[in-house]
Amino acid sequence: MHTLRRVIHRRDLVAAPSTATVMEVASLMTDEHVGALCILDGDRLVGIFSERDLMTRVVVAGRDARKTIVSDVMTRDVVTASIDDSRSECIAKMREERFRHLPVLDGDLVTAMLSMRDLLRDEIEEQREELVVLQAYLHSNPV
Repeated sequence: MHTLRRVIHRRDLVAAPSTATVMEVASLMTDEHVGALCILDGDRLVGIFSERDLMTRVVVAGRDARKTIVSDVMTRDVVTASIDDSRSECIAKMREERFRHLPVLDGDLVTAMLSMRDLLRDEIEEQREELVVLQAYLHSNPV
């Protein structure tokens, strides 16, 4: 089973400063095609901001996205993963806590934000690799 080191090797961290406006963060999310991003104070993770936060804490609450600072509406109690966690540990955390995005830490440094889709995509990739090995074994063809 892959650890997160394998899963995130091709992912860039998309993050915003805690002083950004919601409009700036929403524009960044749109440009980067992500549903959530890390909110940082310097290098320190202070929260995440997701499409759900945008809808429930800004749009439905009637706030002005151009004037609202993201730190006022972000999710603060962030569950994180360690870079050495397994994919299944992360999926279990996400299912138990009922969210779809998980920041990954290497010590105190945020290295990536993973989505449930990223984890499931990696699981499918691993299963394909196993299938190739099994088919080669069954047909006595070395891989």
